[in-house]
Amino acid sequence: MWESLSTIRAYLWRYRWGMALGMLCLVLKDLLYAAQPLMIRGAVDSLKDNGAHLFVRYAAYLVALSLAKGIFQYWMRVIIIGISRDIEYDLRNDLFAHLVALSPDYYQRTRTGDIMARATNDLNAVRMMLGPGVMYWTETSLTFALAIGIMIFFDWRLALFSLMPAPLVSVSVIYFGRRIHERFERIQAMFSDISSRVQENLSGVRMVRAFAQEKAELRRFEDLNRQYIGQNLKLVRIQGFFQPLLEALIGLTFLVVLWVGGQQVLLGRISLGSFVMFNTYMGMLVWPMIALGWVINLMQRGSASLERINQILREVPSIAAPAAGTNAGLAVPDGRGAVEFRGVSVDYGSGCALDAIDLRIPPGTTMAIVGHTGSGKSTLVSLIPRLMDPTGGTVLLDGVNLRELDPAAVRRQIGFVPQETFLFSATIAENIAFGVENTSPEQVRRAAELAGLSEDIEGFPEGYQTMVGERGITLSGGQKQRTAIARAILRDPRILVLDDALSSVDTLTEERILNHLAGVMRGRTVILISHRVSTVRQADRIVVLEKGRIVEQGTHAELLELGGYYASLSQKQMLEEELEAI
Repeated sequence: MWESLSTIRAYLWRYRWGMALGMLCLVLKDLLYAAQPLMIRGAVDSLKDNGAHLFVRYAAYLVALSLAKGIFQYWMRVIIIGISRDIEYDLRNDLFAHLVALSPDYYQRTRTGDIMARATNDLNAVRMMLGPGVMYWTETSLTFALAIGIMIFFDWRLALFSLMPAPLVSVSVIYFGRRIHERFERIQAMFSDISSRVQENLSGVRMVRAFAQEKAELRRFEDLNRQYIGQNLKLVRIQGFFQPLLEALIGLTFLVVLWVGGQQVLLGRISLGSFVMFNTYMGMLVWPMIALGWVINLMQRGSASLERINQILREVPSIAAPAAGTNAGLAVPDGRGAVEFRGVSVDYGSGCALDAIDLRIPPGTTMAIVGHTGSGKSTLVSLIPRLMDPTGGTVLLDGVNLRELDPAAVRRQIGFVPQETFLFSATIAENIAFGVENTSPEQVRRAAELAGLSEDIEGFPEGYQTMVGERGITLSGGQKQRTAIARAILRDPRILVLDDALSSVDTLTEERILNHLAGVMRGRTVILISHRVSTVRQADRIVVLEKGRIVEQGTHAELLELGGYYASLSQKQMLEEELEAI
């Protein structure tokens, strides 16, 4: 727990002066609160001497104390709870910034729903710990200490009787606190499972409907939901037993004070005012003893949630800028975009995706890569923007090892159109302009024209301001791919990577897009992946991959003469085109 709390020390230190002011208001409020029974004692004792004027004076003191206490209580809550919201804001921003910086391999092994649960439910539990938890913990502890201290000062024997249940309270708090912590960790894990299930079903809702699996998915969700409720009920049972136990101990304390204190009054050892004061202090101790269980619950929940957040914050990006003192200041070379692979291998653990690839792509040339599905094409081009690092060998940009450069600076030089297009829930114009600041509508329109998308956009009711929906669900596959191409073109990149970016368009649209892109591709380094010969035939050089190795390379004409995979692929596609033309 203490190791987990070390994360929030920096945030608490950032707001140390505000916390100090809030705690000062809390201390002053508790001091005034603890002084109220003293005024009641004085007022009650003044009655036996017919001191009506003293009674009125004590009553005025009591009203003044209550007003001052209310003012300090208001500012105590505003300051401390407000700071907990500020820390929540900072922690959420830092958590998001860390998640954005993590490498793709983290998201391959972590469920989105689990991340979302930690960024919402767990973060709120941490805020409750830092705000109400810290405030009520300090307030109840101080109230308890002040009340017991004053009670001991006036009658230490009666005070000792009132403290008899304290060891039982401590033991029960420790025992039930551990049980609550364990239960809450299980509840948060179950909540992550439910969040992941909901996220997957909403993302794949069309697939669920296509396979008529609505009832099956509902049964799975009901099962998860039932387990989640079951875990919550176990926690409720513990809390349900803990709360009455505390109240029973409090009731026992009241009985002891009434019995022993009444005898002290009858024997003349304490005044009636002191006896009333003792009972008032016992009433003041009811809230701290009851709140103790609630505060323990908040603290245990918060510490469990903080540990789950820390698990994310402890993740180190596998791909990051060089550390300070090495090549952290090395700028991206000012070249034309030459890319070279030297003995590059990539092993996913389940098999070798690339095996000792040696390939040089001269600046300003178009290199096409073809091959069977699973031959390593996408893996190869993913190394260029450093979405992943090779397990062996080096990748160079204009003669400099990519590991020596800041990945963000390298990626700003690259226009990457992945195999699976991702669009945000925003307008088409915003999706095209993603990653490029200060773009004009004319630039966006020009990029759309070059990608062969402008005619489609002009047919939409709101044109470029049309919302595409989550993940671009309102667009066809071809429209999404062309939007991604327009996004890459708008960056005006030194290197353009098209990973099977025209697979969802027909051959006529493909030809039109390639004609438009001819001017854009001129003078740039272009890496083009496709399964269509019509897409790659005009490339300066074509590379054929098979099982992670380069088995053929050359121009279109040279590869046809070799009579290998490329020639066979060309012959099949020509036959398909002839059959379609009949």
